[in-house]
Amino acid sequence: MPPIARLSCLAVAALALAACVAAPAPRSNAMTPSFVVSPIQATVHRGGDDLLSAGLGLAGLRGTPSAYADPLHPTSTELRRRAIQASWKGIADLGPLGGYGSVYGAVPDVPGREYTAFARIPGAHSPHRVLLQAPDHFDRAARCLVVTASSGSRGVYGAIALAGAWGLPKGCAVAYTDKGTGAGYFDTADGSGVALDGTRAKAGQAELEFAPADATADTGIAVKHAHSGDNPEADWGRDVLQAARFGLAMLDRAYPDAAPFTPRNTRIIATGLSNGGGAVLQAAGLDDDGLLAGVVALEPNVHVAGHGRALYDYVTEAALLMPCALADARFADAPFARAGGALPPAFLARCASLHAAGVLQADAPGSQAAEALRKLHDSGWRDEAIATGASTTAFDVWRAVAAGYASAYLRRGVGHMPCGYSYRAMDDAGAATRASWWADASGIPPGNGVALAGGTDGSADPTLPGLRCLRDLWTGDGADAGALHAAVAALAARLPRDDLPVWVVHGAADGLLPTAFTSEPYVAWLRAAGRHPLYWKVPAAQHFDAFLALPGFGDRHVPLLPYGYAALDRLWAHLQAGTPWPTAVPTPAARPRGAAALKRGALDLPQ
Repeated sequence: MPPIARLSCLAVAALALAACVAAPAPRSNAMTPSFVVSPIQATVHRGGDDLLSAGLGLAGLRGTPSAYADPLHPTSTELRRRAIQASWKGIADLGPLGGYGSVYGAVPDVPGREYTAFARIPGAHSPHRVLLQAPDHFDRAARCLVVTASSGSRGVYGAIALAGAWGLPKGCAVAYTDKGTGAGYFDTADGSGVALDGTRAKAGQAELEFAPADATADTGIAVKHAHSGDNPEADWGRDVLQAARFGLAMLDRAYPDAAPFTPRNTRIIATGLSNGGGAVLQAAGLDDDGLLAGVVALEPNVHVAGHGRALYDYVTEAALLMPCALADARFADAPFARAGGALPPAFLARCASLHAAGVLQADAPGSQAAEALRKLHDSGWRDEAIATGASTTAFDVWRAVAAGYASAYLRRGVGHMPCGYSYRAMDDAGAATRASWWADASGIPPGNGVALAGGTDGSADPTLPGLRCLRDLWTGDGADAGALHAAVAALAARLPRDDLPVWVVHGAADGLLPTAFTSEPYVAWLRAAGRHPLYWKVPAAQHFDAFLALPGFGDRHVPLLPYGYAALDRLWAHLQAGTPWPTAVPTPAARPRGAAALKRGALDLPQ
């Protein structure tokens, strides 16, 4: 690894040619934080390689995947560009009718520097990534640090479309963490993983993002979120707080003449969406030192003990019941609930197999669908969430999430996942696919040449055995069920301090993390405890803005990102200009765009 004081960068004089220059020696107030367990990689990004889009701009982000000169050996610069592009495409609606860049949002050129390292929570087996983006136009008069965590199980750039897109153009620095997830896949076939710069390397030849100590040769693909043995979700809040402290230390390095940077002279705003939203709410409850000045959480995966429902509970329930429930006639027009106007055979097969197993009593398929739907209603599901859950069902997301999270909660290593599951490289996953895992993969297989294997049989409903096993880990009373419940209890959010501004933004039609199980009970819990969170339950918004470019989605739903940007604007006005923090805010009357392009009036954003 290069020494900490080495900068790999674009030469400023040429603005287009890569070169290496020595960084100034760090000042005493910019010492490496004790939780950093690797050298700190520092890179400069100017002249066609900026912080926000790696030089692609909005048009490039929308385009085909950024190319590699040599697909078998992509450079760290190429991998970074591709990772940023994949993160944008996975989160934002960049489609031609979606309005990004014209109705809301922008992707300006933001030159600056990045500092990245591996960090570790005390007692953890594996590190997590931390990264600071320091813009050249950092506003020293209104010091701002945005701290964020990746959505889903994505890599370290997984929240750039929210935190980076809002913060960097305003002159804020942005600190990221992958929160112990990411696509630093370890291949047990050849003992290779991902180095700090994103390139693949063999264990022992470089420090790796994830290198399981007990991996047996050729037991499949090891994934940090599922196989680290750490139950990463329980530490997501601590990861965020470490990222904030890392950000302050790197600001000392980036702007030594303005150091020291502290929470007393630098406003730290935490924001994230999905799992990242849950992470910043966890951080808010753990922030005993008062690092955070405010929090904006979008569609958070947040769990409160005794309130709402845990992710694993409703995901495994949906995996079993939702295919059959979607066969009900009321979902005939829901996107992905029908194939060419007909019921998918898998939906009817699920109804039949649940009847054969005694889960459903009705005999006819239509009655079975109605019975499965009643069971979902009885446990709190609402039709608008089930309708958008058709896409989650069609894409087999329920099973992927349940299998990966069960392994994480039970702290299982590669080759020992519950219910017979494993991650295996597909036959067509050649060297080029593997070389690009860090940039392209989502962090939870299947995808990008990695298959979710096992848990199946040869019946007409082949995934049912594994799904019933996963569900039994929640509903059963065995040792594994007890361990899984204990793991879920460990990730419950705590109350934030009473003066911390908190704003939760969630789509009313979220079918992956329904508001009834997540945001609504969290907000109600805060209010009952004397806190005053703001809450927008945005009509017609669902979980995946990126899905709005798919047929049938964009005309029915609105994007959630513009409401996150608006909430962050209001929080910044309160922190910087002293604008009064409201006790309540009216929810925007959002309207779907229909078949036409999105107009600003349809969003009903505050002025």
